[in-house]
Amino acid sequence: MKRVGFLLKVRQDRIEEYKEHHRHVWPEMLDALRDTGWHNYSLFMRPDGLLFGYFETPDDLATASAKMAEREINTRWQTFMAPYFESTDNSRPDEMLVELEEVFHLD
Repeated sequence: MKRVGFLLKVRQDRIEEYKEHHRHVWPEMLDALRDTGWHNYSLFMRPDGLLFGYFETPDDLATASAKMAEREINTRWQTFMAPYFESTDNSRPDEMLVELEEVFHLD
């Protein structure tokens, strides 16, 4: 399994709404994530909206993201969530992930 860490930035004025939506993620979206190999997926956020995401996948980030991009539910979720993120080019959130290099792992 590959461990993937990434960053995104949630707009400060939308943080509470963002958290609320993630307390009630659409069941079809959860199924799509599981079906495309996203495991142990967690999101962590600083008070200023900097978001750290982590998941495990048999693939790399590009492949895991491409599999999700094929799902219609992902397109709807990304469109729905786009206004919550700081973006300079109106990209979908799943296109803005900044992958982090893993520099240490304790098993």
